Amino acid sequence: MTLDLLLWAVLPYVTITVLVGGTAWRYRYDRFGWTTRSSQLHESRLLRVGSPLFHLGLLLVLAGHVGGLLVPASVTRWLGLHDEAYHLVSLTAGGLAGAAALVGLGVLLHRRLRTPAVRAATSRGDRLTFPLLALVLLLGMTATVLLNGVGGGYDYRETVSPWVRGVLLLHPDPALMHDVPLVYRLHALAAMALFALWPFSRLVHAFSAPLHYLVRPYIVYRGRDDRLAARPAPRGWDDR
Repeated sequence: MTLDLLLWAVLPYVTITVLVGGTAWRYRYDRFGWTTRSSQLHESRLLRVGSPLFHLGLLLVLAGHVGGLLVPASVTRWLGLHDEAYHLVSLTAGGLAGAAALVGLGVLLHRRLRTPAVRAATSRGDRLTFPLLALVLLLGMTATVLLNGVGGGYDYRETVSPWVRGVLLLHPDPALMHDVPLVYRLHALAAMALFALWPFSRLVHAFSAPLHYLVRPYIVYRGRDDRLAARPAPRGWDDR
């Protein structure tokens, strides 16, 4: 129980503190380093394939986690989505989104390893961030495909989801995680490690995604007046 208390009642708040405090520190003292460290100039063919797959898949994975962890099962049942249908949607959508994120990350890692200029631009933080991100995705896919698919399903909404909501509401119940399958617990621990690393890596750019571009007004381009264009340019100094 002491280990459960440390892992599932203390560690989450340490992670949140590092995430929030580290992000504020990075914004205050390393604003010029708040960047994706783009390497598009070095190689673009593989980037055009891997980047959309990874980002779209990861966004869908995050959306699925928000819905699965924060929305109680009673709400989805009240909305008419029964457990069998929820399980099928979770397995199908989660599997496809996770596969897209993994394939995209694989393409990006292959690109980074095979392109000398991109490989040379890899920082020490990248060497820690990329394997950890891959581990989180692999553990999530293992839980989705093996436990929820091949294994017949595990209802994490009865254990993991209430634990997450309890952490966010400041009354965590570490006992909920005691009998959770190992792959889920490893997935949660790896995710907390990734969130703690987030402010100090290139992943911090996710907090400044240019979403305002979706709602910004159109840019108006005005043509040049033909009459002005036809006016001859003065020669030398024009005192008029």
